[in-house]
Amino acid sequence: MISINTNAASNSASYNLNKSNANLQRSLTRLSSGFRINSSFDDAGGLAVSMKLSASIRRTDAVATGVANGISYLETQDGVLQAAGDVLTRMAELATLAQDVTKSTTDLANYDLEYQALIDQLTAMDGETFNGIGLVDGTALTVITSEDGSQNLALGAVDLDGTVTGTLTGNLTSTANAATQAGLIDTAIISLGTLRATNGGDQSRLSFAADLLAVNKTNLEAANSRIIDVDVAYESTQLARWLILQQSGTAMLAQANSTKETLLRLLQ
Repeated sequence: MISINTNAASNSASYNLNKSNANLQRSLTRLSSGFRINSSFDDAGGLAVSMKLSASIRRTDAVATGVANGISYLETQDGVLQAAGDVLTRMAELATLAQDVTKSTTDLANYDLEYQALIDQLTAMDGETFNGIGLVDGTALTVITSEDGSQNLALGAVDLDGTVTGTLTGNLTSTANAATQAGLIDTAIISLGTLRATNGGDQSRLSFAADLLAVNKTNLEAANSRIIDVDVAYESTQLARWLILQQSGTAMLAQANSTKETLLRLLQ
């Protein structure tokens, strides 16, 4: 049937052309953005999952930064402990020299001058900080090691003065005093070794935590990519399809509209 008021063929061609144009725009948007999902209309469920994964990735990055800062803190702390060890080694040497029975009172006084200066240096080390946080004053820190906050590491509290140097308040003014100090220094060195071992254990654990976070982030990004990233090869094929349909739809719409000319010829 040929009708004047209604051109069903034209309406159908127009509808299909509009669909092709919309799909073509969608393909262009996907290819230009690199994302398969650019709005909730594209994939509402996928977008919801992707948002959760993206948030997890951001939190993992934040936790990894905190772990890296924790490692830096421990490295700096170990530097202080190593310096304290060097000081104790020199103090042990002075205490041994002061036990030499051939040394005069003046010699002992000279040894004691350096010895007291080194005690002051150990005391000063107790005030060392990292970004305003005490390094060896017994400050207790806890580092979050998982993205969901369920796992953490309580760093060993290092109190240099309380466990190592607090007892070294004597002098080397006599061989007897020197012998006493030598024994105390030996004990201090053992305690310092324990502190450094604790520090090393914490560094090792944080390093493994950092590795795990890196692996988790990679896996989360891969999972999110499968949901939200565009498959360029597939979408390029779709783009070609919609371009062809758009062109053919335009031609068919023009053809459908030309039927009015047939009516005019009938009426002539």
